[in-house]
Amino acid sequence: MTPLLVLLFGFHPATAVGTDLLYASVTKSAGTLVHGKRETVDWKIVGGLASGSVPASVVTLCLMAYFGVNGAHSALVLNLLLGSALLVTSIAVFFRPLILRWAGDHIDAMEARNLARSTVVLGAILGVLVSITSVGAGALGTTALLILYPKLPVARIAGTDIAHAVPLTLIAGIGHWLMGSVDLTLMLSLLAGSIPGIVVGSLLATRSSDSVLRPILALTLLVSSVKLLTA
Repeated sequence: MTPLLVLLFGFHPATAVGTDLLYASVTKSAGTLVHGKRETVDWKIVGGLASGSVPASVVTLCLMAYFGVNGAHSALVLNLLLGSALLVTSIAVFFRPLILRWAGDHIDAMEARNLARSTVVLGAILGVLVSITSVGAGALGTTALLILYPKLPVARIAGTDIAHAVPLTLIAGIGHWLMGSVDLTLMLSLLAGSIPGIVVGSLLATRSSDSVLRPILALTLLVSSVKLLTA
């Protein structure tokens, strides 16, 4: 969403990030309700992630407010950070099976204390990334959770990642709104279009295999990252 708003519609990166964050907090809340009813959310993991991501997001937002996010110079910096985050995400998406296989061969089962600490650290990293670029809570977060919790079903990993994204995107989105980098009219337009888009996308996704969708998503992210980094 954020690179589309920047590259195709010409929005300032800060506005694109802030608007996307508030938009995501609404859509992911609906997703959390569905996963919650299906009991595919591990609330203990959500709490661990949030204990790291929320403070990290608040600190990051304070620093962004201090240095300013709406100027011309900040647009160049945000484009660089956003492009870099998209590049890392595209790699994580495309090579996810290899990454998980490598992790399974090299990372032994962690003790409960180390696992809890790693979850908090992961949350803090996601808090910084999401607050600055709105990227990271999806593909990167899911891949990291699959590495840390390989025994959890994929549906439970997805539900947990979505549930954690709600407080993170909401707090980050409110922070951007207070800094004046949210376009509420744009957000409402995105929400209006997302309803039919979700229906069509869900129907298409059920007819496509992961081996087809994953390279397409990775290539899309890669092209977006290159255009942002060379803009």
